[in-house]
Amino acid sequence: MDVIALHASRQPEAAAVIDGDRVVTWGGLRDLRNRLARSLAALGLRRAEHVLLYAENSLEYVVASAATRAIGAVPVPVNHRLTLEEARYILEDSDAVALFASEAFVPMVERLREPAPRLRHVVLLGAERRPWALHVDDLVAAGGPEPLEDAGQGLGASMIYTAGTTGKPKGALRSRTDAAGLVERLAAFGLAEPGHVHLVAGPMYHSAPGGFAVYSQVFGATLVVMRRFDPEQALALIGRHRCTSTFMAPTLVKRIVDLPAAVRSRYDVSSMRSLVVAGAPCPMRVKEEALAVFGPVLYEFYGSTELGIDTVLRPEDVLRKPGSCGRAAPGVELAVLDDAGRAVPAGTPGVLHVRRHAGVFDGYYKKPEATAETERGDWLTVGDVAWMDDEGFVYICDRRRDMIISGGVNIYPAEVEDALHRHPGVLDVAVFGVPDADWGERVHAAVQPRPGWSLSAEEVVAFARRHLADYKTPRQVTFHDDFPRDPAGKLVKRLLREPYWQGRATRV
Repeated sequence: MDVIALHASRQPEAAAVIDGDRVVTWGGLRDLRNRLARSLAALGLRRAEHVLLYAENSLEYVVASAATRAIGAVPVPVNHRLTLEEARYILEDSDAVALFASEAFVPMVERLREPAPRLRHVVLLGAERRPWALHVDDLVAAGGPEPLEDAGQGLGASMIYTAGTTGKPKGALRSRTDAAGLVERLAAFGLAEPGHVHLVAGPMYHSAPGGFAVYSQVFGATLVVMRRFDPEQALALIGRHRCTSTFMAPTLVKRIVDLPAAVRSRYDVSSMRSLVVAGAPCPMRVKEEALAVFGPVLYEFYGSTELGIDTVLRPEDVLRKPGSCGRAAPGVELAVLDDAGRAVPAGTPGVLHVRRHAGVFDGYYKKPEATAETERGDWLTVGDVAWMDDEGFVYICDRRRDMIISGGVNIYPAEVEDALHRHPGVLDVAVFGVPDADWGERVHAAVQPRPGWSLSAEEVVAFARRHLADYKTPRQVTFHDDFPRDPAGKLVKRLLREPYWQGRATRV
C-alpha cells in the first residue's frame, strides 16, 4: 500500500508536513515524492541500491526518503555529527550509489565524494549548488507527478548504522517493514488513532525519531519538523500546531521539564495524547515531572535498531512500576535467559531475548559473523541484561556489551578505544560509561600510558576529537600504571567501571 498516495486521495488539502513557515499538503507531498522518484529512476537508481541521507531534519529530508523508498531503493540515514573518517567508512561500507546532502554539509561531501568509486550521484538540498552535484529542485522540476508503477511497496526497506564490539559501525538492514505488526505496536502507544499531529523532535538519522515520523504517516498524521531541538521551541510548536504526539529521548524531556515553570506556563500543551520516551533509561524524577507537565500521556518502550520496539509501558503503569520499561509489545515474545539458554525465574537477571518475528532486522550488512552473535536459535538479543517481575514487566539493569547511552545516543566503547589506541603514547585504554545527572552516562577513558611517555587528559581528549564525533569524545580521563586482568591476560573492564556505579541499583 502506498500510504502517501492513499492519504493524498482521501485528504489532498490536509497538511502533511510543516517545516517552519512551509506547509505541504498530502496532495503536494505525493506530487513532490513522485516527481523526485521519477527523476531518481531516470538517473538509473535501481531497486535495493543504497542511498545515503546526510541531511538535517527538513521537508526535503522527508521527500528524499519517501522518493528513495518509492523506487525500491534503501534509504541509509547518516549521523551528520560524524567526523570525515567516520562518514567515509559508512559511505564505503554501505556501497551507497547516491547521497542526499543538506547545504550545511557540502564541505564535508566535497571531501567524501572523491575517493568513492561506487557513488554515482550527489543531490544537494537547500540553497547551495555545485558543478559536481545535482540539486533536488531541478530533479523535482524534471520529474512528472504521475506515480511509478511499483511505488505501492508499503514503507519499503531501510538500513541504519549501529555499532558493536568490533569497534566499527554495522548496517542493520531490513529488506521490508512488518506493516501488520507495526500497526499493532503503534496502536499500543495510541498512535493509530486518527487526527494526530506528530512533532519530530529528535534527529531523523536516529532509528526512533526517524521511524516514528515515517510510521505516523501511515495513519495520516501531520509531521511538524524541528530542524534542531530547543526545549522552549518544542513547547511553542506543540501549542501553535496543537501537536498530539512525539518521540523524545529522555534527555530532551528532561530539558523541557527543567525549564522554569514561568516559561512552561506560557504554552498550552493540553493537545498532547502520546509522549513516547525511549533510547535510554528515563529517571523517575523526569517521568514524574513529565506527567505533571503533559498529563497522563507518557509512554516508554525498550527497543533497538536491530529488534525494533520490544516493550511498552503505558501511562497508568509509569508510577506503579518505577524503573520498568514495560511489558512485551503486541506480537513480541520476550525471555530472560541465562548463559546456557535457560529461562530464569522472575526477579532474576539474565540476558533479554526476543523471539524472531517479522519486525526484526534481516542482519548486519555484509557481516554474517556479527549477525550470528545476536542469534540463539529462534531467539535474538543485543546483549542487554534485564529481569522480569511476576507481571511480566521488564527492568533493564546492565549492558553485557558495554554500550554507553549518553543523552539517548548509543556510544560503543570499542570504537572509542580503537581511536585512542592510535595515539603513540597510549599503551592500553578502557572506555566505559559513568553516571551523569544530565545525560544519563558520560564517556570515561581509563588510559595506561606507554612507559616514558607523559600524557595529559587534555591531550587525550584533543586526540579523540580529531578522530571521533564530539559526542563520542571522552569527558573524563584517568591514568593507570596497570589494568586489572584475568588469568588469560584479558582486561577486566568491570573492575574499573564498578567504583563509579557503587550504591546504584542499576548499571545503566
